[in-house]
Amino acid sequence: MIVCIAEKPSVARDIARIIGATKSMQGYMEGNGYQVTWTFGHLCTLKEPHDYQPNWKHWSLSALPMLPQRFGIKLIEDDGIKKQFAIIERLMQQADGIINCGDAGQEGELIQRWVMQKAQAKCPVRRLWISSMTDEAIKEGFQTLKDQSEYQPLYLAGLSRAIGDWILGMNATRLYTLKYGQNRQVLSIGRVQTPTLALIVNRQKEIDNFKSEPYWILATIYRDTQFTATKGKFTSKEEGEKAFATIEGKPFTVTDVQKKKGTEAPPRLFDLTSLQVECNKKFAYSAETTLNLIQSLYEKKITTYPRVDTQFLPDDVYPKCPNIMNGLYQTTFGNTQPYAAIVRPLGGKPLPKTKKVFDSSKVTDHHAIIPTGVVPKALSDMERNVFDLIAKRFIAAFYPDCKFSTTTVLGEVGSPEDTERIEFKVTGKEILSPGWRTVYASEAKTVEEDDAKKENEERTLPNFVKGESGPHQPTLTEKWTTPPKYYTEATLLRAMETAGKFVEDEELRAALKENGIGRPSSRAGIIETLFKRHYIRRERKNLIATSTGIELIDIIKEELLKSCELTGIWEKKLRDIEHRKYDAAQFVEELKQQITTIVNDVMRENNTRHITFTTDEQPKPKKPKRQTAKKETTLKPSDTLIGKPCPVCGKGTIIKGKTAYGCSDWQHCQFRLPFVNN
Repeated sequence: MIVCIAEKPSVARDIARIIGATKSMQGYMEGNGYQVTWTFGHLCTLKEPHDYQPNWKHWSLSALPMLPQRFGIKLIEDDGIKKQFAIIERLMQQADGIINCGDAGQEGELIQRWVMQKAQAKCPVRRLWISSMTDEAIKEGFQTLKDQSEYQPLYLAGLSRAIGDWILGMNATRLYTLKYGQNRQVLSIGRVQTPTLALIVNRQKEIDNFKSEPYWILATIYRDTQFTATKGKFTSKEEGEKAFATIEGKPFTVTDVQKKKGTEAPPRLFDLTSLQVECNKKFAYSAETTLNLIQSLYEKKITTYPRVDTQFLPDDVYPKCPNIMNGLYQTTFGNTQPYAAIVRPLGGKPLPKTKKVFDSSKVTDHHAIIPTGVVPKALSDMERNVFDLIAKRFIAAFYPDCKFSTTTVLGEVGSPEDTERIEFKVTGKEILSPGWRTVYASEAKTVEEDDAKKENEERTLPNFVKGESGPHQPTLTEKWTTPPKYYTEATLLRAMETAGKFVEDEELRAALKENGIGRPSSRAGIIETLFKRHYIRRERKNLIATSTGIELIDIIKEELLKSCELTGIWEKKLRDIEHRKYDAAQFVEELKQQITTIVNDVMRENNTRHITFTTDEQPKPKKPKRQTAKKETTLKPSDTLIGKPCPVCGKGTIIKGKTAYGCSDWQHCQFRLPFVNN
């Protein structure tokens, strides 16, 4: 009898149906020479400190560092887990062979290997490796089973990661809790969570310490078009007024008109992080919520494996794409077919195949997240939102590039004999052929373009001719520098993904470029851990560090513990372990030496400070006042400005009030031009 073990009951049922194990038993399915059973995610975990030494059960500085000679595993304390494991153990000890059907990734490999070790399985083991749960994918996977030994490096990398997190987390958490936690709160320290918290804290300090400074922008309106001085910002009002005086009353002359055609490729397919970012920006879904939703879509066979870090497809997926398109064409929500109109233009001809989409060299364990072609049914509104993003991104990938024309117009004010002529510039963008943007035509904003500046650049300019000249209306606008923005989950995920920019060492930066802080599948959990530990809280979409989080980062003197560099070191070594270039035992031994040094250094500190205890009930600190200064000038405007674009935000138009001209979008823009008495 061949025993197949999956990671969830729902996955096991799908596999059992495909291979003919249709008879329901207690804790497994049976038939056609197979027994298909399941775990509930992790059944086993690394042993706790007291499992190695009884005196490690009580938290004591004298017991640190805790470094077992050999790490072991145990069942998680849960009656349901114990009951299911007893069934698995009996099946495996009687099996002629085992097929590991766990999730095809490092964590999935670790989960099932630990179960097989605990069950003392002795028979040969093969591995099922699939990227989607469709019937076709499962059948293909069973036809291409591989010996488990081929995945040994993957397991060793996962095991090394788990042991490393145990060594650092168990020791550093007890160390800082006992020394600085007042015996009231556990101060959780982790290889990923602590550098992530440090990113939030450091950004918050930048904001708190930021001092807004004024600057002045010189612009002018010529032929209903706003031109901006190319000199940039004036740091003093006097300097700006001098420039204003130079151009006041003199004609504006167009000195150059340049038109350049360009193309814009479709946005790349989604990996997990980019999907979480887009869902947070568009729907305000947390990273964890998005992960749960895409996992649900995967288990419903509607989308492919979610825990991926690539945005490419292998070449062998290309022949399947027409069927996927057909499934999208047939998709119906309510009484509408949302994708029929945008899939139809792709029909009747081969789908284009480009390296921007299909590149096997950039795909490792799994490819980008795409639809499977299975027509979705009974989706929740939130699941539908996520599916819609994935479906449109997939469809857009086969559309042609967007073609546009960029026009740059230069002008100057001042006659040829003037020694101080001031140059102005405006840029406009005209869409010549929308291409992939057709897919998003019904949406209020195009993909990843909620930036006001970008929207402004996409306006079509009037036809200007070099040498033309005429009157213009100059403005000198006072503006203020603004602090960095707080992290949102979207921007924090991006920072975690691109953490290499915070590291100076080139080799470590390269490691982080490939991996970032944490794995795509773990980043959502890390952010949730920071919430649970009361290190951060949400204010609308902003992530705000609590006093506990700030004080914890301040009190950690070991920079490696709170820097992205530590993760960079780990990720490089773990990747080398996976590629058989580095020894797992050496990795663990080096980490033991490192934590010993950290413990000794902290123990020698004479700091008697205690960290503030934070709870959910603690009142939120008052929100700092928005640092926005009035946008105004004493220069006399005229009624010809009315209806023109606002020179500050570009969104509103100039209107006339009781005492001043100003921007119509007064809630967000404070641009004002007071009346001047004649």
